[in-house]
Amino acid sequence: MRTHTFRGGIHPSEKKELSNGCPITDAFPSSKTVTIPVTMGGAPNMPLVKVGDTVKKGQVIASSDAFMSAPVHASVSGTVKKIQNCMVTGNTEVPCIIIQADDSDETDYMPPLDPFSCEVEDALKRIRDAGIVGMGGASFPTHVKLNPPKDKEINYVLLNAAECEPYLTVDERTLLETPEKVIDGLAIVLRLTGASGIIAMETNKAYIVPKLNEAIHEKKYDDDISVELVKTKYPQGGEKNLIQAVLGTEIPAGKLPADAGAVIINVGTVCAISDAFRFGKPLIERALTISGGACANPCNIRVPVGTLVSDLMPDTFTLKEGECAKIISGGPMMGFAMTSPQFPVAKGTSGVTFLTQKETYLTDEDPCINCGRCVSVCPMHLTPVMIVKELKADELELAKKYGLMDCIECGCCSYVCPANLRLVQRIRVGKNKVRAQMAALRAKAQAQGGAK
Repeated sequence: MRTHTFRGGIHPSEKKELSNGCPITDAFPSSKTVTIPVTMGGAPNMPLVKVGDTVKKGQVIASSDAFMSAPVHASVSGTVKKIQNCMVTGNTEVPCIIIQADDSDETDYMPPLDPFSCEVEDALKRIRDAGIVGMGGASFPTHVKLNPPKDKEINYVLLNAAECEPYLTVDERTLLETPEKVIDGLAIVLRLTGASGIIAMETNKAYIVPKLNEAIHEKKYDDDISVELVKTKYPQGGEKNLIQAVLGTEIPAGKLPADAGAVIINVGTVCAISDAFRFGKPLIERALTISGGACANPCNIRVPVGTLVSDLMPDTFTLKEGECAKIISGGPMMGFAMTSPQFPVAKGTSGVTFLTQKETYLTDEDPCINCGRCVSVCPMHLTPVMIVKELKADELELAKKYGLMDCIECGCCSYVCPANLRLVQRIRVGKNKVRAQMAALRAKAQAQGGAK
């Protein structure tokens, strides 16, 4: 089978062997409490419950009327104990609904819905009502992604099964354990978009191809879905990189996959779509990988959304005493460093990585030597060194011209930098400055419009 790739990228140690042999098992927080962020993708939601309310598993507890929003559901049955700001991924505090489980396991699911006979509008509504968002990390509302502008013709749906982040193996296990559900969810997406489906996975997971092909054949989707192997390289799973590798199309700066006639969707997302139609089940559970050199027993688990990572220790996993130097929500390349494990698993949490001092490469920055290594590995063909130099000089406009807002923050540049420059961190700060400027300009324009 031919393999595909893109120009640039790096080959960090995969560390998949720590957990890819571990089946996905169900786990529950030891405190029997979940801390559910009110918003997990899209426009901000408002709580629909108050302290003291009794809720059922699957009940909508927060929502918004905005199209670009996804409702949030109770992941356990129980009592609302608090509604307060709590620390989440990214070390920010956001409103959360804290529910104490009562062990009743009562559910408030939607009725099943046949995805192949219902109207497309009803199918998109079901995906929205189920609160489904991209589960690869971005948490973009899926019903919006599957409803592109009328002038954007979608020819391909790429199932992103690359899972290129080191340590993370939950998508690999999902493909191996439930290929039928993956194919069913992908087929539903194809019905909504009228496109052909391509499952794109890295060569380090080639052993799963026969299982997928078997499921495709059994479901009679041989003419609609194919499996393509992409080279094992980071960040092969980036949207634009995957499109370039599989379709041979380069997406211009400022454009989206839909501009190339494609939609990218995550393995966990298509499984959630299948559950939403077949069982009426909202997105209330999250499978993720727990791994890293400081983790004594790496594993793949499925937990209720809102489970505090700290509530999974020591019953589900333990850390090696005195060896944890860094906690990452996500993978080590694009994840967020956390100050403690007291943060909730959200819809977009694909893993939690506990790294040793040796794995973190924590060293002081040296002066840039202008070697150009960051340029040679950048999968977006940018010049990270120039972006950062302009940011240091507070020249935001020049940094934007060098591609500041096109950076996908993959971390390839930081990984190869011999001066150990915190390139990605500086770029993130620069992006936040640009966004703050844009928000200020919008506010000013609105104020001026109101004054008229």
